[in-house]
Amino acid sequence: MGKDVAVRVETRHVEWGAVFAGAVAAAALSFVLLSAAASLGLSLISAYPGQSYAKSGGTIAALWSLIVVIGTFFLGGYLAGRLRSSWREGTADEVAFRDGIHGLLVWSVGILFGALIAFVAALTTVQSGAQVAGAAGDAALAPATDTLLRTSATAATTAPLDRGDVARVLAASVANGQLSANDRSYLAQAVAQRSGIPAAEAEKRVDTAFEDARRAVETARKATAATGLLTVSALLIGLVAAWYGAQRGGFNRDNNLWGRTPAMMRERRAQD
Repeated sequence: MGKDVAVRVETRHVEWGAVFAGAVAAAALSFVLLSAAASLGLSLISAYPGQSYAKSGGTIAALWSLIVVIGTFFLGGYLAGRLRSSWREGTADEVAFRDGIHGLLVWSVGILFGALIAFVAALTTVQSGAQVAGAAGDAALAPATDTLLRTSATAATTAPLDRGDVARVLAASVANGQLSANDRSYLAQAVAQRSGIPAAEAEKRVDTAFEDARRAVETARKATAATGLLTVSALLIGLVAAWYGAQRGGFNRDNNLWGRTPAMMRERRAQD
């Protein structure tokens, strides 16, 4: 007969050491994989149209992010379940439930770590937040603004027209859902003076720019909503993966699977 193997029995319902170990491992691996993906993604973008795969790169990046979240949370949950102590007094279902809870805690700690890092980053950049927001808004409205500021080749003079002022008027009009008569008249008059075009043509250009701005903002809104939906879906699937991984880790822990080398197995058979 073989010698009895000492088993460390659970003395606490929650073992935070195992939870933090799984969360740290998941965070480290996700950082490495996402960093690698960012580098590979840049290789798909080129200034030459025939060598750029920006659209395909965006799809691949989204799928890769989903895989990374699921895989790393599964690993973190598995480590937490494998490292926590056995609970010999409980039923199989109760042991599996407690292992799953440890996977949920790994997921929760990972989310809190990410939120904390984002919060610290926001605090360090709060002074430049307004500048960043303004730059982002100007980037979305840049095509529409360029439409208004385009000059005519036959223009005798170029009247001053502040780009920031134009962008602010367009942004406010898009937010209100309509271009007021006063703003339309102001922009049309300024465009006519700057471009040397008739007032009627300037008004058409203003209307075109306003519609372009609305489409740009709507596109940005849909992209943001899609990104948020993808993020939430990935995190919820990651929760399931962490729960399942922790249960698998606990099962392998109690049955001593994936933890024996061939030499250990031969020694165990010789003892038996």
